[in-house]
Amino acid sequence: MLEQKETIDASMLQQISDALKIPVEAFQNFDEEQAINIIANTFNDEAFIGNSGGSYHINPVEKIIQLHEEKIALYERMLKEKDEMMQRLERLIGER
Repeated sequence: MLEQKETIDASMLQQISDALKIPVEAFQNFDEEQAINIIANTFNDEAFIGNSGGSYHINPVEKIIQLHEEKIALYERMLKEKDEMMQRLERLIGER
């Protein structure tokens, strides 16, 4: 209903401003053409909402490869620990 009104009274505008945490001036000075222009020039294939100036490139294939490499490293550490444990057990058995 608010969108269909020509004008919105100041108290209602203040309530909307408080709810959305947007200054009243942003509503009063709103320019649809400028907003469309900003959106068109800001959002693209690499757009990230909430981007604080940093560049975020997350490639799912690279992430899978990274996880696979971590799993291999863990497996190799486990094999090394198993071999060390076997050597200790063999020494203990040999000493008896």
